[in-house]
This record gives sequence, C-alpha cells and structure tokens, in this order.
Amino acid sequence: MSDTRTEAVAHDTGLSERDEVLWQAWKAMELPEGYRAEIIEGAVEVSPTGRIAHAQIVNRLRDAMALALAESPYAPYNDVNVVHGRKTWIPDCLVAPRELEPHTDDEGVGIKASGVSVVVEVVSPGHECRRRDRARKRREYARAGIPVYVIIDDHDGEGTVTVLTEPQPEKADWVGVHRVPYGTEVAIPERPAKGFTIGEAITGARRG
Repeated sequence: MSDTRTEAVAHDTGLSERDEVLWQAWKAMELPEGYRAEIIEGAVEVSPTGRIAHAQIVNRLRDAMALALAESPYAPYNDVNVVHGRKTWIPDCLVAPRELEPHTDDEGVGIKASGVSVVVEVVSPGHECRRRDRARKRREYARAGIPVYVIIDDHDGEGTVTVLTEPQPEKADWVGVHRVPYGTEVAIPERPAKGFTIGEAITGARRG
C-alpha cells in the first residue's frame, strides 16, 4: 500500500496511520507452522502455540463448552482471529454465534469483537506470556467491550481461574473480578454461556 493510500484509509476510519501500517504488515505475514501473530496494544506480537499441558486444558474446555451450548445458537471456537478496529487477537477459546457470516469483519479475516460473548486464555509459561494474558490482553478485551474474559493460569500459585465481567472500555478495565484457586469451581455468570462451570475436570488438579 502506498503512503498516500495508507493516509487516506487511516483518515476515513479515524484510525492512526500506525494502526493501518501494523494491520497491513500483519495481513502480509507468513509464519512457520506452530506460530501465530496478533496486534496487541500497538505492536505485532508473534508467539508459539501452546505446549501439551496448555493444549489439553484448551481441548477439555472446548469439548465441555460444546456440550453445554449444543442446543443453543452459539458455539465455542479455537484459532480464530477476533478483530476490533485494526487490532486482532487469537484467544485460546471463544464463544460466538454458530452463524458467523453476519459477524465477520469487512476483510473476512476474523470475527468482529462485537460478535464475541466470551474469550478464554490459558496462560503459557514465560514472563512475556504471563504479562500478555494477565495485563495486555486483559486491557484489550476490556477496550473491545467483550462481556466475559476468563484467564486459566497454571502459573499463579498452585493455579487459578479468573472470570472478568462488566468491561469498561474507556478505562480498559473490568468491574467484576472473580478469582478462585484450582479445585474451586467457578461459573460464567452471563449468557450465552451462563452457568458453564470451570473446575478440575477442565483445569486438572492444583499445581505444586
């Protein structure tokens, strides 16, 4: 894209030129298998996919959620881009309508954040991974107004699950914060996944 075209797009959408440049760079990326790229708080971040323990939690969560939502017009998804403006994230799991076409972004690269009801991140080892899920993505999902953010964290003491609700986009924060240790069940309090419980059947036993 030429500089003139970049400036025109940025002006028309109310986004900064930097937002548009990052977006175009992200779309053009060709990553090796096992890596993914996201645009988080003004930067393109490349990270490896999760380890075996991470994958097991994600799969158990998705399978249980699929059963819980089987009779509803919603479903769980993995490895799908969530798009908000010129930012994009790939949650470990999310809940969105089964019929995705009305909620697809204009360029067809992902689901608009406005169509997502729940996002879940399973925290990976490493300082940057922990900071991304606990802080940067926590702020980004709040800014996007996604109703529920669940953090399953093997690396917080002996393991914790945090359910964040009532996002405040203007503050990039959440009103509702419910954090429990592994071994204590916690339920998602809002539809369409209201009442879905996360416990040892999904997280496994307490660490340590």
